[in-house]
Amino acid sequence: MNKSQNRVNTISTMNTKKNNLNNQAMNDEELDFNNAEMLRRKAEEKLRSKQYKVNEFNESDAKKLVHELQVHQIELEMQNEELRQAYNTAETALKKYTMLYDLAPIGYFVLSADGSINDLNFTGADMLKDKRFSLINSNFKLYVSDESKVEFNRFFSTLYSSLVKESCNVKLGYDNNPLGYVYMEGIVTDDDQKCLLSVVDISLYNNM
Repeated sequence: MNKSQNRVNTISTMNTKKNNLNNQAMNDEELDFNNAEMLRRKAEEKLRSKQYKVNEFNESDAKKLVHELQVHQIELEMQNEELRQAYNTAETALKKYTMLYDLAPIGYFVLSADGSINDLNFTGADMLKDKRFSLINSNFKLYVSDESKVEFNRFFSTLYSSLVKESCNVKLGYDNNPLGYVYMEGIVTDDDQKCLLSVVDISLYNNM
């Protein structure tokens, strides 16, 4: 009788362990976050288990929530208005300084260390007798006359070695086409090592 009872208990224990393993497998399956259907079912079960918390949400809590949402909405509107005003101010300043740069009565150039033109204004393009955007990436040294190349190269080299403002007078021209005499000042930027060059036409004074 005892042996039979022990056998029954053993079988019962084995069945219990088997059920536990099956339940564990089912739980693991339900926690498969790659299965959208199972994930939704699990979420709905959790929502039902917490439904009592919604029922406990009273009118006072609702008013507080509405107030907080309204305050947050006003804060966002104020931030949006501030950003809009900042954008308009920046856009106005950009237009102003773009106009000053493009229409300045002296030539402005941005050169790389090898002398290639990265940017220039309309006056600078007019000095070189070419269209502005056609001159981008061309080398400024090509527009310096042969008689001034030594002086310009010395000036340009000194700019990058001294990192302070330098100046010189040179004659512009190419292929026996004189472009005029100019006075230029330059400085090299610290961040990207670009040469900022201002050029003034002094041909009138040089011919006097």
